Amino acid sequence: METRGFSAAERLERLPISGYHRIIFIIIALAFFFDSMDLAMMTFLLGSIKTEFGLSTAQAGLLASSSFFGMVVGASLSGMLADRFGRKPVFQWSIVLWGIASYLCSTAQNVETLTLFRILLGIGMGMEFPIAQSMLSELIPAKRRGRYIALMDGFWPLGFVAAGVLSYFLLPVIGWRDIFLVLAVPAVFVLAIRFFIPESPRWLEQAGRDEAADKVLLGIEARVRTSLGRADLPEPIRLPRVASTPGNFFSALQQIWSPLYRQRTMMIWSVWFFALLGFYGLTSWLSALLQQSGFAVTQSVYYTVLISLGGIPGFLMAAWLVERWGRKPVCVVTLLGGGVMAFLYGQSAVFGGNVGLLITSGLLMQFFLFGMWAVLYTYTPELYPTSARATGSGFASAIGRVGSLLGPLVTGLVFPMTGQGGVFALGAMCFAIAAGVVWVFGMETRGKTLEELSEAVG
Repeated sequence: METRGFSAAERLERLPISGYHRIIFIIIALAFFFDSMDLAMMTFLLGSIKTEFGLSTAQAGLLASSSFFGMVVGASLSGMLADRFGRKPVFQWSIVLWGIASYLCSTAQNVETLTLFRILLGIGMGMEFPIAQSMLSELIPAKRRGRYIALMDGFWPLGFVAAGVLSYFLLPVIGWRDIFLVLAVPAVFVLAIRFFIPESPRWLEQAGRDEAADKVLLGIEARVRTSLGRADLPEPIRLPRVASTPGNFFSALQQIWSPLYRQRTMMIWSVWFFALLGFYGLTSWLSALLQQSGFAVTQSVYYTVLISLGGIPGFLMAAWLVERWGRKPVCVVTLLGGGVMAFLYGQSAVFGGNVGLLITSGLLMQFFLFGMWAVLYTYTPELYPTSARATGSGFASAIGRVGSLLGPLVTGLVFPMTGQGGVFALGAMCFAIAAGVVWVFGMETRGKTLEELSEAVG
């Protein structure tokens, strides 16, 4: 069947989900998993680092925030780079960067150099997150797009749990430096990306590189046919056409603030900021706060890992509901649920001895919050056109990382004044604000192609 007269979107959207799609998903999701492990590790190691270097709570909060400072820089730059030069090379080099930085963290002999290396690590992570969601959203057909991106985000709590398990078994044996060294190893995973992940045909086409887009599409179609064991694929269906806009380095940034996308940008930036301010203000300190309450290091790590297990059914439920209920209602429900449970967790008495109440409220808090992550990563790239998708996702992530940066720092400052109850009440308020913004200003994107959403008003 001749398909050269059809657009990249028309050819991609008609493809049945196949083993080839699942291979792409697994590679991108595993990169996401390794990043999550590196970032989450500070949750479990912060108490030990604080003790070794004799840090105050404010200093420890600054160290916990350092990665997020780097993520602001990385996310801001990577989106514009990916919209200008392509998704694949930026994605690849981001993984190399965080691998090198993780190794450097293992060599740190004082808090100043460790903070510097955590900033470098954050730049690599910040570059990877928005590119991962943009790549996957552009390669998976609309009918399964939400589910696959939500499932990709599920590798985030899995990485969090893996970081906790690694810390629980290795921290007493090898110390925090060698744990960072172990985390540098997965950077070799970048080799798989060169061979198995294609450049986005949607991006190639909008950049005016039609021949390259056709070549990549022919390769994707051949692999899908082989994976499905069939000679023919469904015929493409005509979709709205979006004009090619290669532009300059700042064109995409101008586009996300154009009249069509301005409200979307303001909405999603606000949600990312408040959601991440609340999330990281709490989770970066979970283990350290438990230690502050009298638990031993290994016991606090154990309880933190146990609590984080709630995120696994949370993201699975969200991955199912985003295609049933839609992105907007699931986002609101998970944010509000996370806020209520965060408040209850803050009032429970790890702080008075009731470990059962602590674990129950903590499990439910992580259930909702990791569900929130799944929806947020699904929703954000759908709001922008191909020519500005990585930039839109990158800057939303960057604004969120400003909240991530402030969260642990604010927690370190607020805790001495209000105690743990006040810290978690503040987190709950942040989630409630984010839920209100989505409810009032958010649009629904479920079941629509990226090109249809590019032309939609709202």
